Amino acid sequence: MVEPPTDAKRRANRLSLAFGVLTIAAGLAVVLAAGSLPLAYQYLPLVATVVVFGLPHGAVDHLVLPRVRNESVTKRSLALVGLLYLVVGASYALVWFVTPAVAFALFILVTLVHWGQGDVYALLAFADADHLETRASRLLALFVRGGLPMLVPLVAFPDQYAFVAETLVGLFDPAGAAALAPAFEPTVRLVVGVGFGLLVVVSLALGYRRADALEPWLIDAGETLGLVVFFAVVPPILAIGLYFALWHSVRHILRTLLVDEPATAALTRGNDLAALGRFARDAAPMTAGALVVLAGLALLVPQTPATVPEVAALYLVCIAVLTLPHVVIVSLLDLEQRVWTAD
Repeated sequence: MVEPPTDAKRRANRLSLAFGVLTIAAGLAVVLAAGSLPLAYQYLPLVATVVVFGLPHGAVDHLVLPRVRNESVTKRSLALVGLLYLVVGASYALVWFVTPAVAFALFILVTLVHWGQGDVYALLAFADADHLETRASRLLALFVRGGLPMLVPLVAFPDQYAFVAETLVGLFDPAGAAALAPAFEPTVRLVVGVGFGLLVVVSLALGYRRADALEPWLIDAGETLGLVVFFAVVPPILAIGLYFALWHSVRHILRTLLVDEPATAALTRGNDLAALGRFARDAAPMTAGALVVLAGLALLVPQTPATVPEVAALYLVCIAVLTLPHVVIVSLLDLEQRVWTAD
């Protein structure tokens, strides 16, 4: 794959590892200190990071492809990204209004793929993970890494998982979540738990056999096993809020910095604030646009959000609508950076 500058890559790796440790440590510390945290407080990381990590992390989609191609940003390139978001985002928003249970299931699937692809890139670009030498091994890593936040909570916290599904779907159809009930049955969760657990073991074992350098595999294994514990122990609403902000969003922001020459130069000098300040400036217009989308959804949903869980559910629906076109951009970025081309 296309290599970022060595010093900037090392800095990105240190930052991604630091925020990864922070994510897991913060969640486990809260559980150990507070035990059962009131539901409203579990939403705090998700809600508090809306305009810090949540919406901004994908708000430079109109810039990343021209930058990685060493092209200028043009009116045409901006129009194409805008059209993508309008058509794909609006189409998916319509699915939420027509068949919200299907939309929720699609949200879980798309998020699994997207969060998995984000971690595969980080392992390859930041950590030089030579044990992911084939496309098949990278696809397996994608499913494992994306499955950790999406599948482990299903097995460990089915009631809270079902509550989140009911809250999101309930914004559009209070009875619609009944269609998802089979997913929370003990037999289904047992199959998911055993099957996914085997995939985790196979992925790490094959990686160990293929690794020429042990350190990248240790990073992969440590993060994977740490996330297994994290999502098995930390209540899912709190866990997803921490993970989305401090793990996934931070890693994607670092990825965007490495295709921006001034930001890369700042990382190389160790000037993280200058690099992040440039990102914040670039992300501000589209972040404001995302807030408009959020406000529009608030006016359009049949059930007006009136509680903290319902407001958070509205935000998650907004994230879902924005994520689908964002995944298209990231997938094109993967192609440009040859993430899925084995060396």
